Order: sequence, then structure tokens, then C-alpha cells
Amino acid sequence: MEYSPVVGLVLAAGKGTRMKSDSPKVLHEVFFSPMIHHVLDALQSVSLGRNLVVTGHRHQLVEESLLGYPISIVHQAQQLGTGHAVLACESELGAHKGPVLILCGDTPLVRAETLRQFLHAHVESASLLTVMTTHVAEPDNYGRILSDEDGNIVGIVEEKDATPVQKKIREINAGIYCVDAQFLFGALKRVGTDNKQGEVYLTDIVAIAVGDGIHVHKFCCPDSEEILGVNSRRELAQAHCVLQRRYLNALMESGVTLIQPETVTIGRSVTIGKDSVIYPNTSITGVCKIGYGVCIDSFVKIHDCTVGDCVRVGSFTHLQQANIPSWSTVTPHTMDIKTR
Repeated sequence: MEYSPVVGLVLAAGKGTRMKSDSPKVLHEVFFSPMIHHVLDALQSVSLGRNLVVTGHRHQLVEESLLGYPISIVHQAQQLGTGHAVLACESELGAHKGPVLILCGDTPLVRAETLRQFLHAHVESASLLTVMTTHVAEPDNYGRILSDEDGNIVGIVEEKDATPVQKKIREINAGIYCVDAQFLFGALKRVGTDNKQGEVYLTDIVAIAVGDGIHVHKFCCPDSEEILGVNSRRELAQAHCVLQRRYLNALMESGVTLIQPETVTIGRSVTIGKDSVIYPNTSITGVCKIGYGVCIDSFVKIHDCTVGDCVRVGSFTHLQQANIPSWSTVTPHTMDIKTR
């Protein structure tokens, strides 16, 4: 199903102070690609009518990394909050009559299928505003969902503004919204900065909608792992592990045997034929094509290589930019074969 009337909007202007880095947060790599690339890849799979990215901190670097994507760039000169970032898009979207799908560039684990389900729920509910939520055991650093006695969402309170009682709420804001464009910009102009960060919170449009008598639809994502926001090096490592695990599972489902997969590193641009066996402590990265029936022993490192069918690669081998013909045997401790 295509969602051509929907515009995607990715917020990628933040500095990411908890990363303790000079680089923009969204350019930190997760599973061998900048985290914002994973977000845009998911968006592209949903087939929206148009996608925008809001850049800010060191925007030239972010925009350079996005040259291969069919997107429009909106620059947020001052970073005054998520609501302010969306307001920067009013000139681009002011005439848009339809929904805007808003998500953050630091959520690399969100799946395209989840976004499709979210959009479908929004369309089916005929709502002006749908908010994605999820439940977590440790809600620290996330906005809490405020609900009435019937479970309807009535507001979102940010961690820094939450009371001790509100901080115990385990239903959190996933930071993903689908909202009618006309309502969105009208509501944002009514949002103040009366909060501990002095920012324009996008989350405040929920309370505005409820105050106007507009029902806010809630979509609860069953897999809380998908909405992990990467704000620290620890969360960066956590996100990498999740994406690596997903890819290894896909390889195993396609007929590849992985011995102790938790010790194996295989990049997203690596293909491996069925009936291949990968032993522990192996790294296969870059653009690699591994044939069928290949056996790769432990402690092997392969980068940017083509390995033919039924090849045996011995332990402690390091191959880079090598082309290994089918039915070959690479003896253990072979280093840096380069034949192309």
C-alpha cells in the first residue's frame, strides 16, 4: 500500500550532548551506517509522497551524508526544541493538506512494517493526531504518556518536567507522530516555552488537541526495542547489537549456519549463499559476496571480497579486496590476498 498523501518529516538537528562528540548525533554509525540512514531506509520502504529532513547542528556534514536520498532539506538555524524544528518546515508544508509522519533521526531500530501499521491505524481511525507509544520497564529519559481513566491519551510530560508520580509511568512517548498538517502548524503556534528547558515541545500539541475536544489516537508499539532513541555511546552499542542480531537471524533463516552467532560480525552489505558455515569470532564486512557451501573457520577477517562456491577459509586468515575462486582452499594464517 502506498501512502502518497503523507509527507515524512525526520528531525535531525540536535547536537546530542550525551554522546560527548564533535560529530552530529545522527551521523554516528550503527551497524556500519549513520543512524539516520536506517531511519530514511525505513521511510523509503513505506512509499510516502515526499520526505523532508530538518538539519541544524553542523548541518553541512549531515546534508552531505544524505546526498544519495531523494529528500528535501530544511535548515533549523537555532535549535529551540522539537516543536521549533517542525515549525521551520511551515514554508515547505504550509500548503500541504494531509498527514505528516514525524519521527526522529536517532531511532535507527524502527521497522518499515511498524511505520506501515502506524499509518494504517491513523487512516482507519480518521484522527487528526496519532501518537506512537510503548511500554518499558525503565522509562528514564523518555516522555511519559498521561492517560485518563479510560486509557485515552490526554498529554505527554517530558522527563525533566515530570513529577515523582509521573516518573513512575511506564508507558512512554516513542517520538513518532502522524498529524494533520493544518492542525499541526496551528497548534505549534500556540505552544509556549514554559518548561525547564525553555524549548518549544512538539509533545505539547497533544494537550492542545485534547483541550480543543479532538480525540488523540494512540498506537502502542508491541516491541519497545524498536523505538530506542540513541542518545549515548551505550545506546549506540545497544542499537548496533540489535541490528546485527536481526541480520544474522535473516542469514540463518536463508540457510546459513552460524556457530555461536553472538561472536560473529557480518555487515549489511554482505551476502552469503545457503549451506555455508561461519565459525566463531569471524568478521565479514564491506561489500562481500560469499558463495554457497563456503566454510569460514574461526578468527577470520574478510573485507570487500568475493568468495566463490565451496571455498574453505582457514583460521586466522585476513582477506581484503580478494577474489577467491570456487572450490579453493585458503590455508590458515593467509594475510591480505589482493587479486583485483
